Amino acid sequence: MFTITSYTVEAVRDPFGILAGQRYEFKIEIDVEEDDELYTESGLYVRVIYNVTEESAGILKYELYEKTTELYLDFDLEDDEVAELEAFCKAHYLEGHESE
Repeated sequence: MFTITSYTVEAVRDPFGILAGQRYEFKIEIDVEEDDELYTESGLYVRVIYNVTEESAGILKYELYEKTTELYLDFDLEDDEVAELEAFCKAHYLEGHESE
């Protein structure tokens, strides 16, 4: 598991109106324990694209990055970790409108 230490969220603009729903981009910094395979001394963040439509809301995509190098890490999170991210995004996506 991980601990969320900080985050940013922004609404993603779709000037042509071709995307269904509203998308939000999160940058979520996380701490993982040293014995976790994801651990890196530089720290990690997760880039999450969260989509909200009238019918549903959920994560479209997530990517893990090393904080200091911006290096993409090709790892998948556990199902419970993805569920934790999804619940976090659901609770905070409206803050993306505050940055507009």
